[in-house]
Amino acid sequence: MSSAINKILFFIALIFCSKFISAQNNFKPYHLQKAIQIHDSYGWDYLAASDDKRHLFVSHGIKLIVIDMDKDTIIDEIQNTIGIHGIALNCNLSKGFTSNGKTNSLTVFNLNNFHVFDTIAINGKNPDAILFDKFSNQIFTFNGRSKDATAIDPLSMKENGTISLGGKPEFAVCDDKGSIFVNLEDKNEIVQIDSKERAVINQWSIAPGNEPTGLAIDTANKLLFSVCDNNLLIVSNYRDKKIVSTLHIGGGADAVVFDPITKIIYSSNGEGNVSIFQQQSPAEYKLLQTLITQKGCRTMMIDKRSKKIYLPAGKFQEGKKHLLPNTFEVLVYSNQ
Repeated sequence: MSSAINKILFFIALIFCSKFISAQNNFKPYHLQKAIQIHDSYGWDYLAASDDKRHLFVSHGIKLIVIDMDKDTIIDEIQNTIGIHGIALNCNLSKGFTSNGKTNSLTVFNLNNFHVFDTIAINGKNPDAILFDKFSNQIFTFNGRSKDATAIDPLSMKENGTISLGGKPEFAVCDDKGSIFVNLEDKNEIVQIDSKERAVINQWSIAPGNEPTGLAIDTANKLLFSVCDNNLLIVSNYRDKKIVSTLHIGGGADAVVFDPITKIIYSSNGEGNVSIFQQQSPAEYKLLQTLITQKGCRTMMIDKRSKKIYLPAGKFQEGKKHLLPNTFEVLVYSNQ
């Protein structure tokens, strides 16, 4: 290789490193910007975002709340999603799918006008996490009670098959290359699924992590981030099936997000904070901020454009699990 080409590659690497170091040094702490009032008392679970349409979808007990992420206002509701847990989006078909745990079903809705296309009954019991896998062009639900996954054709809206997982699935992510990864909460393991073959092809322990819930992926470095019930975030390499780092986080975590642009990881912790880390290398992480939120803020979504954090919240009577009447809201945190 010529010295001229070497010099060009050196300067490209230098520019990239400079921008990365600058992003680290320019981190601004988050603060509460707004509370979007919803004024009822149902529970909540996962969120999803349609970045191109600027819509945030918030699961809310028996319905799905739709929020405009530019104005931070409610624009619609989709009813009769009883026991809703998660939301999957197939933007090519303009279809959204909710997993309805109490009715063992999916609600299919139009991403443009939020009208309901259909409700799909599935064989899996208590569908919880749900995702759209672009590689196989299928929707997958992860069913807590039956300890399996259901594959669904988003076009025909029919089941394609069931995958036995051997444990209780929690959150799942895909690498868009044919693999889906799922936390098994009762096994302290991650399973890897071949999405086209609809079969488990690998699994490995993430001990000392206990009862993993939320899961995020870094495809560039082949990493998975599992938040666990024992105040740990386990970083594992899904190519080598090995743990590369263990981070301490707040209690009651149920969601984790990795931003591949800023290399920042967010863990939302139900005890009332968000642990925010900077990835310095695949095995090294620096705590940037412990953002104080509100008790019960265990799930979240990040707006990729503005980097705002959205956290469902509600107020509880001391020592009680039920929400106080009309206290449900979505808290918006910004670092701008």
